[in-house]
Amino acid sequence: MPKSEDKLIDKNGLRIDGRKLDELRSTKIEVGVLSNADGSAYIEQGKNKILAAFYGPHEVHPKHLALPDRSLLKCRYHMAPFSVDERKSPAPSRRDIELSMVIRQALEPSIFLEYYPRTSIDLFIEILQAHGGTRCAGITVASLALADGGIPLRDLTVACAAGKVEGKLVVDLSDDEDKKGEADVPLAFMPNLNAITLLQMDGQLTVTEFEKVVDLALEGCKQLYKIQKESLKAKYVVGEGE
Repeated sequence: MPKSEDKLIDKNGLRIDGRKLDELRSTKIEVGVLSNADGSAYIEQGKNKILAAFYGPHEVHPKHLALPDRSLLKCRYHMAPFSVDERKSPAPSRRDIELSMVIRQALEPSIFLEYYPRTSIDLFIEILQAHGGTRCAGITVASLALADGGIPLRDLTVACAAGKVEGKLVVDLSDDEDKKGEADVPLAFMPNLNAITLLQMDGQLTVTEFEKVVDLALEGCKQLYKIQKESLKAKYVVGEGE
């Protein structure tokens, strides 16, 4: 982590990790990484390393939680004790519980839950290494896990954050930028439907800055969406080139 006097953006307009203001972190995605889950995917976005898997649709336990007209999507976002610099308690924190709800709400609009009434889809997002933007990367990889398992989707959901760091508007904030920046705007998006499923803001922006930040996040989503689709093809298309 940089010292307090260190600049997060240098005089050439480059960020602390060498990226331009509108440049995403290096992203690698692999689909179908777990044989025991019904669907799974793994993402490395910058220094983030996140695994997502799901089971279902299956019978709901306890039965009284079953919904008569659709499937119940359960989501668990969990940071492993070794995912951050100082050991984290393995028990779910208040933040883990909140982000589990946020991710579930971001994904629900994309899923044809009405196809599976009185069932449950149990989704698990395990943060193996955290370095800023884990909720967005978690949404991106969780949507792919559902697609990998054959859950019918209206579209893939992809997520990216943008924000303000040292007066500059940037996309895909790293951990240092997230902690020391002036604003952070996580956004989830279904590109084919042109529908935003999550929009949050932490910090302060003018109306004009907010609009520009949303545009940055949407452009980041579109770039990540291409990587999502390529990762699915890589599993199912034999002999496809790089």
